Amino acid sequence: MFRGLTTLVPAAVLALSICAAPALADGPKDVLTNYADIAQAGYEDSLETAKTMQLAIDEFLETPTEPNLRAARAAWIAARPAYMQTEAFRFGNPIVDDWEGKVNAWPLDEGLIDYVAEVYGDDSPENELYAADVIKNVSLSLGGKKIDTSKITKALLADELQEAGGVEANVATGYHAVEFLLWGQDLYGTDAGSGERPATDYDLNNCTNGNCERRAEYLSTATQLLIDDLQWMADQWKEGGDARKVVMDAGDEGGLAIIMTGLGSLSYGELAGERIKLGLMLHDPEEEQDCFSDNTHAAHFFDALGIRNVYTGRYRRTDGSVVSGPSVSDLVKAKDPKVDAEVIATLDATMDAMGTMYLRALTTENYDQMIGEGNEAGNKVVQDVVDALVAQTKAIERAVATLDLKAIAFAGSDSLDEPEKVGAE
Repeated sequence: MFRGLTTLVPAAVLALSICAAPALADGPKDVLTNYADIAQAGYEDSLETAKTMQLAIDEFLETPTEPNLRAARAAWIAARPAYMQTEAFRFGNPIVDDWEGKVNAWPLDEGLIDYVAEVYGDDSPENELYAADVIKNVSLSLGGKKIDTSKITKALLADELQEAGGVEANVATGYHAVEFLLWGQDLYGTDAGSGERPATDYDLNNCTNGNCERRAEYLSTATQLLIDDLQWMADQWKEGGDARKVVMDAGDEGGLAIIMTGLGSLSYGELAGERIKLGLMLHDPEEEQDCFSDNTHAAHFFDALGIRNVYTGRYRRTDGSVVSGPSVSDLVKAKDPKVDAEVIATLDATMDAMGTMYLRALTTENYDQMIGEGNEAGNKVVQDVVDALVAQTKAIERAVATLDLKAIAFAGSDSLDEPEKVGAE
């Protein structure tokens, strides 16, 4: 068991994928099949937990009380672990990357969606829709073109507003749009506190901040759209699905290259770099992923666990069952046991560092406080995570060489590769 994890961490975290030795691989094709099976299971779990979240949101919208709002928020948090573990299927799989922005794009200019505090500002030179407030306004203008927002529909959110004008910060759909609608802005910076949206923002009989009916329509529509998108991706990994076919048709070397590209890129450029080191360097809470809910520690933890799942070929589902089979670890171990042992050791070290950060968030201070300027102890906890991920990536690179895979490039990050560029004009 990873050091530092206690009963404060959810049971799913305690029952990690080190419980049993993975099955021996007959060959790379068996590894690819198990990889696709784990992807299918992960996206199916993401779908089911999102459906549970929808039930809680529907109950809240029917009876908009503070207890029901807390229940909806808890359901959102409970829906994140399964999805975050699927991010290990990004970067190597174009089908996943082309789709991912619909469900987990961040950061977002929340003024596109709803009211914001005065400190947010009312315009941005980079984004014409920076403070458009779709919930308040029944029409918008973008580039001289009128957008009819009188009816909040899936088509409006997905086709008209998502990345409108080619601006990635125009995020109208996915987990973080729902998160913002449940929590509202976190106005505490790197001090204690998260979003504090009142339940009355949805109370038609006692409405605060106006437009409660449209706000409810937006939350309901965005939630259903998230479920639609998760259903689509779960289907892509079923037998005959396009994502599964791409992996299986790539051949042994091509399929393994897909896997290892995803693991190395998530470990290094995306997670260690863009999601963690960048925010730590800038001491900027706007760079944390689950920023409205202060759930970022969990998002990072389960991203890292997803990497471990894929390498070891073992995933524990939300119902407690396990999907396991031949793994990359088996293939590497068969060629060089020392390299495989090194990878496993670095995966363990990463989860140890993540566990320390997770527990600190539960017991001491939120992630955005940890990255705050002058917080030496908190900064060190986060830097330890970055260092562990970097070391893990180097071990993954050695595994790639052991498998004789060619032409694999992991995604990088200025925060790691060229830190002098970060914050430069």
